[in-house]
Amino acid sequence: MNHTTVLIVGGGFSGIAVARALLADKTDFVILEREPDTGGVWQSNTYPGCTCDVPSHLYSFSFAPNPDWSSTYSPQPEIRVYLRRCVEQFGLLPHLRFGVDVLAARWDESEQRWHVTTNEGDWIAHVLVSAVGPLTEPKLPDVPGIDRFRGTTMHSARWDHGYDLTGRRVASVGTGASAIQYVPHVAKQADTLYVFQRSAPWITPHDKRPITDAERAAYRKRPRKQRFERGKVYAGKELLVLGMAKYPRLMKALEGVARKHMERQVADPELRRAVTPDYTLGCKRIVPSNDWYPALQRPNVELVPRALREIREHSVVDADGVERDVDAIIFGTGFHVTDIPFADKVRGRGGALMSDVWAGSPRAYLGVSVPGFPNFFMMLGPNSGLGHSSMVYMIEAQAEHVRLAVAALAKAGAGSIEVTRAAHDSYNSDIDRKMAGTVWEVGGCRTFYQDANGRNATIYPDWTFRFRRQAIRWRPDAYTLEDAR
Repeated sequence: MNHTTVLIVGGGFSGIAVARALLADKTDFVILEREPDTGGVWQSNTYPGCTCDVPSHLYSFSFAPNPDWSSTYSPQPEIRVYLRRCVEQFGLLPHLRFGVDVLAARWDESEQRWHVTTNEGDWIAHVLVSAVGPLTEPKLPDVPGIDRFRGTTMHSARWDHGYDLTGRRVASVGTGASAIQYVPHVAKQADTLYVFQRSAPWITPHDKRPITDAERAAYRKRPRKQRFERGKVYAGKELLVLGMAKYPRLMKALEGVARKHMERQVADPELRRAVTPDYTLGCKRIVPSNDWYPALQRPNVELVPRALREIREHSVVDADGVERDVDAIIFGTGFHVTDIPFADKVRGRGGALMSDVWAGSPRAYLGVSVPGFPNFFMMLGPNSGLGHSSMVYMIEAQAEHVRLAVAALAKAGAGSIEVTRAAHDSYNSDIDRKMAGTVWEVGGCRTFYQDANGRNATIYPDWTFRFRRQAIRWRPDAYTLEDAR
């Protein structure tokens, strides 16, 4: 049996941020990572063209700027290397256990400890932190016959680099952020590429460019200059809150930019109709790309503006019943976001399973704490996602909140700390009230942001600086401390 004070599950951005925060208080902790290295989503997503769609200066820790980014938007390999360097810089390697997959976790009331079962033995921890992230478990579409297909299948987050797409007939399913990045690359390899689009995405012009040697030298010599660039990016992104969360009609201005981008790149009126969304820009994630529309117009590419109806042994069938023979299927169909897989592993007071407690609608205080689950915290939990800016900003705020909670527990010498029902319910009522008039509610789309009951359980519908202010200001009245037994 292994013992630790704080057990962190996940070694990506969130796990690293929590671990660094705990180091400041010299708290004993261990990080369990199921992959062979750190990186989280940037370790598992290796599809061709994988790049962050948030500018590099903002998509990095404020306390660990990287002056050596090659581009204004970081490619996946560089982000993975950056995170590994952070692990080494902060001295986290001795705390990491790789290849360890958490299978179950239960709260023991008599011991006031978490008992965690893994594929590499059991752990007992005073505090359990889920840092697994929302983009962890790939989601496949519910299409009849998916198991019958005899060709090659892969998900964008589980790319099969051993399979050569050259000269193959390929079906790509989904037109979200990942597909918009990998399709232009696959189109250059495949003999034929069918792109199945259930709903057209809004595409904006991409302002990505290489960062020059002179700029990198300036950032190394004067870190304040890079902090200033980060601040400019943050401010520009935060302005989108005005249209997304406050006055959705303002999104029409950006929608006009996207339409002009489409008109410049798509001449064929029939294709233009097919790629024109029928909802307000911002209702779904806005994706920048200068390559998506040109890829759809290659002679070997066919856009199928319909969903899949069936998959057969060697073919796919669209909603109109048209069958197309294919050798491979690539699913760019996203992740289990609101049906949080880790919630099926965690049992709190009285053995209650978190997914049962939520009953299809995840909720948490600050996206971190859930009543009935003492000494348990999650990163990027319900309603801490963003549709406009960097998740790293939210991660840093939540990591500080976890540190404050663990410090309060230790200072009091208590056995447990648990968010109050009143604080939890008040916070979520405020979230629901603010969500009501946002573009995600009135924009006319259905997205992965919405849970099984139709509630938007993903997005934080307000200024991110307000979230940070709430998260890093400790409110003793929001939590109950219980004496140690």
